[in-house]
Amino acid sequence: MQTDSSFTFVLFGGTGDLSMRKILPALYEAHRAGGMLADSGKIVAVARHIEDRGEYLQWVNEHVKPHVSKNGLDETAWASFLARIEFAKIDLGNPDDFVLLRDAIKDLPGIRVFYLATGPSLFVPICHALASVGLNANSRIVLEKPLGYDLKSSNAINDAVGEIFAEEQIYRIDHYLGKEPVQNLLALRFGNVLFEPMWRREWVESIQITIAEELGVEARGDFYDNTGALRDMVQNHLLQLLSIVAMEPPHSMDSDSVRDEKLRVLRALKPIDPRDIGKVAVRGQYHSGVIRGTAVPAYATEAGVKPDSATETFVALKVEIENWRWAGVPFFLRTGKRLADRVAEIVVNFRAVPHSALGASALRAGANRLVIRLQPNETIRLYCLAKQPGEGMNLASVHLDLAFDQFFREGQMEAYQRLLLDVINGRLALFVRRDEQEAAWRWVEPILDEWKTSTKPPKPYASGTWGPAAASAMLAQHGTCWLEEEN
Repeated sequence: MQTDSSFTFVLFGGTGDLSMRKILPALYEAHRAGGMLADSGKIVAVARHIEDRGEYLQWVNEHVKPHVSKNGLDETAWASFLARIEFAKIDLGNPDDFVLLRDAIKDLPGIRVFYLATGPSLFVPICHALASVGLNANSRIVLEKPLGYDLKSSNAINDAVGEIFAEEQIYRIDHYLGKEPVQNLLALRFGNVLFEPMWRREWVESIQITIAEELGVEARGDFYDNTGALRDMVQNHLLQLLSIVAMEPPHSMDSDSVRDEKLRVLRALKPIDPRDIGKVAVRGQYHSGVIRGTAVPAYATEAGVKPDSATETFVALKVEIENWRWAGVPFFLRTGKRLADRVAEIVVNFRAVPHSALGASALRAGANRLVIRLQPNETIRLYCLAKQPGEGMNLASVHLDLAFDQFFREGQMEAYQRLLLDVINGRLALFVRRDEQEAAWRWVEPILDEWKTSTKPPKPYASGTWGPAAASAMLAQHGTCWLEEEN
């Protein structure tokens, strides 16, 4: 991916955790690769508690350097990367300071990208301050999640930002859309004739999408206790992945063609009757337990969490899509903290053969399945049955590995690296459009409302397990189970 696009990348929240772990390392990797970032491109970090550029570069060396380059640090590339970085000391609560920012970047080249790696409460004030000094024209703005607390607050932020920036200037980021296996899912579906005839209700029995974490809330107890897993993971990541899995083939890969098809899926989600929420939605909260041999505390005892909190740390959902392709096919979504493993994957379970001359094993559910692993190791595997060596016709599960690293010499691009390059180069396809976001909020809102008023607490589950038993029972009713131990 070569580019001549010059840019000035302004990073609000320049000393935050996201900047330290993801954004600056991703920009370094693009710089180190050569040709991905225009030589004239500049990065301007914005922070309040650092005095000048020299002090900021010391911070970068101390805090960012440990998070770059899995294959070792290139000191020459690192030094030239630091040369790209400028610094502006700005108090985001003081609009007058944005005059200093305008003056600091007025002579820097190329398209201006403003990345808001801050809390959502600062999105609108920052946008107003940028507009007050004329920095909203001919620029792009990147908004991190969460974008609002519910449909009403999301619309309020979008309305306010939309008064200052046009929709084509707004990049709502969801890093799962930048992951290599998600890109390969699109290639797999729309670049090959093999899968498309089977990607429908006649051949697919069910689909699972899981994002599981071993970590708890860590130091984010205050934030998480007012958010919960439904807002934090389902409304954005999981529903975006579902829409890519279920979308119709777009006529091209331009931004609106792709996002139009995702929107059709989100609008086709079967509305949830509040009376049925107990049947199709499971919420849980982790108790104490053991993760990889280490005892971990219950959610209610974490710092910043209310002792009587009813906030969910686990969600499992049964979702249906009311359209011709997917009618009757259940989509099972699952996410949680303090689970047995860190894994994100999509599992497509194909139907069993209609009649088997080879014995009962050929009729079992899930004998044929496609597993798209997003993390920790990014792979795509196709499972099928084959004859075991020896006498008789005994079948065993085998798999075909789509090992892309054996076909392509270059390493896989990290999600943030791909998405940041797309922002700089003006590619919107992998970013969430406002109408997509509204459709997702509208679908989850009945669940949010029911859980907010419910007197039933979240179902408990021990840390280090796969969540409440009710999540497995929900799948058992459909004759299937979660795929939980996949190497």
